[in-house]
Amino acid sequence: MKNIVISLGGSVIFNPEVNISFLEQFKKTILKNKEYRFIIVTGGGKIARDYINALKKENRSKEELALAGVRATRMNAQFLMQLFGEHSNSSLPLNMEEVKNEIYKNQITICGALRHSTNSTSDSTAAKLANYLKADFINITNVSGLYTADPKTDKYAKLIKNISWEGFDRIISRIKFHAGQHFVLDQQASKIIKENEIRTYIIGSNKDLNNILNGKKFKGTLIFK
Repeated sequence: MKNIVISLGGSVIFNPEVNISFLEQFKKTILKNKEYRFIIVTGGGKIARDYINALKKENRSKEELALAGVRATRMNAQFLMQLFGEHSNSSLPLNMEEVKNEIYKNQITICGALRHSTNSTSDSTAAKLANYLKADFINITNVSGLYTADPKTDKYAKLIKNISWEGFDRIISRIKFHAGQHFVLDQQASKIIKENEIRTYIIGSNKDLNNILNGKKFKGTLIFK
């Protein structure tokens, strides 16, 4: 069985409330593709940003802000574990070794961010796991890929269907990191996929996830070579 790491953005878990229609279809898509082992890393989304913004008003440290985000990702992971029920792990992994142990017991292993890491989001956790487990990496977010501008505010924004690791890293490196940031992939994840040459997809729908898993055309961005 081939390993696939999925970074499931918090923005698709909550949009602006629990996006149950998306998650139910996501579950169906995952369960029907039985030739893969799935490692699903949940983002923190709006919950994480709300916690972080509240703590900013209290002048908390950057580390405390990051830890609030980590806890939100883990809460989302535990919710998703309940949604998948007997099909996934029953205890939450807190490091890469625990994730690896779970994948030999379950077709589906779910986790949040594994630890606090400077200037990173759960995308970095997913990228590290993709490298550790020699897996392709699929990032599911609330837009259908990488665009030339924000497609939600710029009607002239164009989808970038293919981009090299170096090209993507040049784009994301221009953006200054902040806790709770919302971009298709974080800066540290970009470095990891570039340095380890990890085939990476950015998509925004269950249909495109299913198409990738079955070798069909998809709407999104491929980061490769």
